[in-house]
Amino acid sequence: MVALYIIVILAALFMVVTVLLQSSNAKGLGAIAGEVTANMNKKQAASVDAKLAMGTKIAAGVFIAACLLIWILG
Repeated sequence: MVALYIIVILAALFMVVTVLLQSSNAKGLGAIAGEVTANMNKKQAASVDAKLAMGTKIAAGVFIAACLLIWILG
């Protein structure tokens, strides 16, 4: 049972980190002020964002499954 609690905590932390590392699609105030975005390879950025999104989905699935197991076993 303790292992499930540890899995829930680790999955939650991993979700938080992966969501925070994903790049935002919103222009925000930078577009208003005319700020130039950094020249970054768009394909590389898209692949990193895709990997982070997949990691978030996997962590969410693990989180939900562990929470359901805790609920069922508890």
